Amino acid sequence: MGKDGKAGGKGKGKQAAGGSDESSGKGKGKGGKAADGLGTCTYVKARHVLCEKQGKINEAYKKLQDGWLNNGDKVPPAEFAKIAAEYSECPSGKKGGDLGWFPRGKMAGPFQEVAFNTPVGVTSAPFKSTHGYHIILAEGRKN
Repeated sequence: MGKDGKAGGKGKGKQAAGGSDESSGKGKGKGGKAADGLGTCTYVKARHVLCEKQGKINEAYKKLQDGWLNNGDKVPPAEFAKIAAEYSECPSGKKGGDLGWFPRGKMAGPFQEVAFNTPVGVTSAPFKSTHGYHIILAEGRKN
């Protein structure tokens, strides 16, 4: 109670921010991204499949659905990698779609949004970006 009650009167701005420093300090300088549901992690590790044509990404996604997603299973990274190697038109396809760790702000808008919103171990539905159509498998998060 002491923190909220007394420190609030004097220098509200600085004192109040000091208390929540650990959770929101990092996100503040980056346009308040934490507020729009992207979570607060700074880095994501992901694999993806990129196709220029929607028909091709849907074909790849159907394989993921038939193999795992329709049963409520998570797609194993090794299996996702095989689909990426077969379908992806991104150079990362040769590495099973592995993009490694990348920071917030490095990837194009829609890609970043999906990558930072997809829980670890989960495969996203196909979506469109400026590069074409993607499916993302989120593999990790860190600050």
